Amino acid sequence: MKQVQDTLTVRTRGQGLIDVTREIATWLAGQAVTTGLLTIFCQHTSASLTIQENADPDVQLDLATFFKRLVREDASLYRHTMEGIDDMPAHIRSALTDVQLTIPVSGARLALGTWQGVYLFEHRASPHARRLVLHLIGE
Repeated sequence: MKQVQDTLTVRTRGQGLIDVTREIATWLAGQAVTTGLLTIFCQHTSASLTIQENADPDVQLDLATFFKRLVREDASLYRHTMEGIDDMPAHIRSALTDVQLTIPVSGARLALGTWQGVYLFEHRASPHARRLVLHLIGE
């Protein structure tokens, strides 16, 4: 059994979903593991991870729009406002989604479905450098 761990930094431009599938798949291809599990962990409380459709970009736009409606950016609704009007809503959006994903590895590739991609979901309005810890275990 082999284990390997690394950190991937993703630069965001503000709120929205960023497809990180290619970067993760490229990293995975450099490892000597054909069967196993890959855990991806987002080290932030105002960004998250999701697996979503990667064929139609409208899916990502609709998801971002839905979350903006679901969790409003209105300072009168929150006590935690020191870091900006978008900060507390970003924490709530992150709590409603995932900060960790576990994906099977089969044939040295991510065992994603045909239309699935891995996305970093940036919940803050300003650009950030987000860190994703990649932990692979397998043989």
